Amino acid sequence: MIKIICVGKIKEKYLNDLIEDYSKRISKYHKLNVIEVKDESTLAKERDSIKKYIGSNDYVITLEIEGNKLTSVELANKIDNLFNSHSTITFIIGSSLGLHDDIKALANYRLSFSSLTFPHGLFRGILLEQIYRSFKIINNETYHK
Repeated sequence: MIKIICVGKIKEKYLNDLIEDYSKRISKYHKLNVIEVKDESTLAKERDSIKKYIGSNDYVITLEIEGNKLTSVELANKIDNLFNSHSTITFIIGSSLGLHDDIKALANYRLSFSSLTFPHGLFRGILLEQIYRSFKIINNETYHK
């Protein structure tokens, strides 16, 4: 299973449409669970909400500006290899406050898509698109260019 834990709800219809589209596409390849936790006033409260959804055997990937950068092919290979040893890959997207250090410490891998800051709803769509692209690459299907 792929689990995405993210802070905050998406209010914009166009972003919800994007997220729904890629979620549906991914579901043809793998079970997907997107979990939204409440946008809180402190990182400590967000940490507590996020931790409730992290399984003890999850492979945790935090999305951080300071993380490692991968190409789409490298991400696909990482996902493919991880499913050989883990049943659940959990991606965590923080809020505008970032991620609490305790959540960062739980990460098996810290991933960055860019040194830029993105709106959270848009980034959720970008992450889902890259996961979908990964499955297309893994299955040698046309999409990735």
